[in-house]
Amino acid sequence: MLKYAIMSYIPQRYMRRTDFDTQDTMRHILDFKAGRRYATKWAADLVARTLAPMDLTNTIIVCIPASCEQTNKRRYKRFSASVCAKCKAINGFEHIQVVGKREKVHISRRHDKQTVSNVQIDTDYFNGKRVLLIDDICTTCATANAFIEQMQKAGADVRMTLFLAKTKTFHRTNNYQYN
Repeated sequence: MLKYAIMSYIPQRYMRRTDFDTQDTMRHILDFKAGRRYATKWAADLVARTLAPMDLTNTIIVCIPASCEQTNKRRYKRFSASVCAKCKAINGFEHIQVVGKREKVHISRRHDKQTVSNVQIDTDYFNGKRVLLIDDICTTCATANAFIEQMQKAGADVRMTLFLAKTKTFHRTNNYQYN
């Protein structure tokens, strides 16, 4: 299964050392995570352009759920509908339910099966169907891997996971270069 990140994400603690264009892109990503409409449109356009060469008919697009229901709806409901309309894919947003609240992985530093334990999947809907997953930022891939496993247990044929950005790791040098 393919995992692909469209761009690099620079953690906020390194932002003052980046150029204006990088800072602007990072603001767009953070505003997308906050559910701001302009950033949702920007992210949907970016993802749609990336997926344009693919035939996504009969493919369900699902966003890897956020930590709580409110955040998940704010971040992904409009985004998912827009991407699916632009790519002629099937919107799977309504078939994934976030119940309760879990700790955010980047805060708790827990990278275990608990990362998506508050998610309910409509197994009847996804059984035997081709699925493409989308998430905002990939740091360790732990949340994505746990959700992929849940989707596969529900019978989904997960073909690809697309991330808006992959977190860059920095090595301590005088210039704080990143890979």
